Amino acid sequence: MEIIVTLNTLFETARLRAALMLKKSDWFAPLLSRVTLGVLFMSTGWGKVHSLDKVSAFFAELHIPAPAFQATMVSYVELIGGALLLVGLLARVAAVPLLVSMAVAILTAKRDEVGGMADLFGLVEWTYLVLLAWVALAGAGRASLDHLLFRAKPSKSSPVGQERTLKAQAA
Repeated sequence: MEIIVTLNTLFETARLRAALMLKKSDWFAPLLSRVTLGVLFMSTGWGKVHSLDKVSAFFAELHIPAPAFQATMVSYVELIGGALLLVGLLARVAAVPLLVSMAVAILTAKRDEVGGMADLFGLVEWTYLVLLAWVALAGAGRASLDHLLFRAKPSKSSPVGQERTLKAQAA
């Protein structure tokens, strides 16, 4: 009986430690996703900004209306949106136009490559779209300027706020 209790205690302790470690590292996945998307879109945006005539011509081939305007807009959306994602500033806002850009890319440039769901899920643009949707919905995460600048401060009525108030008064 004592061995079973000891094993149960050991397993429970291990589970609690693992849960604590996971909680302490939950900042990493959003950071990795944001940095990956940020670097990617900054580099593609930079390339497009410096070859707008080629991008405009490609958009014209795809029958996108106002190709010169759209090329300029998409290029700067990728460059600026990528930079914002990289540092995690206004990440939710920055993700939305990038998400729309990926949806348009799938519907225009990649349409012929999609014959079903498996083809869609195989597109790198779909992967970007899903990651951008996650950033738009979940936010930039704790390792971001958004968290540093805009996180909710505990109110004085919350237990954390009361503890901070007491510490400040004692100091």
